[in-house]
Amino acid sequence: MAEAEQQSGSTPEDEAHAVPGSITFMVPKKEISMVSDMGKWKRSQAYADYMGFVLTLNEGVKGKKLTCDYKVSETVEKLLDLLETLDRWINETPPVDQPSRFGNKAYRSWSAKLDQEAEALVAAMLPADRCAAAPEIAVYLKESVGNATRIDYGTGHEAAFAAFLCCLCKVGALRVDDQLAIVFKVFNRYLAVMRKLQKTYRMEPAGSQGVWGLDDFQFLPFIWGSAQLVDHSTLEPRHFLDERVVNDHQQDFMFLECIKFINEMKTGPFAEHSNQLWNISAVPSWSKVNQGLIRMYKAECLEKFPVIQHFKFGSLLSIQPGKT
Repeated sequence: MAEAEQQSGSTPEDEAHAVPGSITFMVPKKEISMVSDMGKWKRSQAYADYMGFVLTLNEGVKGKKLTCDYKVSETVEKLLDLLETLDRWINETPPVDQPSRFGNKAYRSWSAKLDQEAEALVAAMLPADRCAAAPEIAVYLKESVGNATRIDYGTGHEAAFAAFLCCLCKVGALRVDDQLAIVFKVFNRYLAVMRKLQKTYRMEPAGSQGVWGLDDFQFLPFIWGSAQLVDHSTLEPRHFLDERVVNDHQQDFMFLECIKFINEMKTGPFAEHSNQLWNISAVPSWSKVNQGLIRMYKAECLEKFPVIQHFKFGSLLSIQPGKT
């Protein structure tokens, strides 16, 4: 694992020990209210912990297929049950007839159900001595599924789900040997539920940069998905423009699964509707793609005020300055 990347943040190796038993949990709240607050975020323990978590998982999945063997713990099973519940609620909350094509208002009923049930869902997967953390951790789950007012979804909501998983590591519900299952089972299932939400309720992309953004809705699966392909013997970045290659290998690689979803949802030349990804196809190696996407994620998501103004901070992901 890349030592330098892990020094300032907490990682699944030390997450279980990161939170003292005497900690007072708190309901997270917004702390970044103006652009000048962004420095506070970048110096915070939350930023260090969040990036440490993303980068540790990035190292963990390098060179591994979605279909490889890995441990599935009881907590992972509970997380999959939780996501199955969210999926079932979509089936039970069909779209309503409305004049507007986008932003189906039935989404608000679905979202209200999660608001109501989130704490109980989270409490069910916490160790007995950590149940007091449920109200704090549940906030990140509620934030991870989109915005009920605007009926939109974007990378800030995706970040809230990664923060939710990071918090579960910090309280010891998830462990170091859950790394592969966190990405390949839990995050992948979360992606499937989010895609179903986006399609069912015609959700708008939050803060979309149109053709100049990497993707309308997601970013992390491109980072972790490119890590999976590092040093692959035959698949190069240029190959993801070939639909046949994508269809043949999407069950093994998250990056190609994302490309398949884009191909299904968008029409016209790939270079026009997904220009940034098209440019990435010219990069010579997956290692360089992976490094470039991490830099881009920091610049385009984590360092953008419109995204981070919505992020919430508590005792587990703290706005306090990081330990140096």
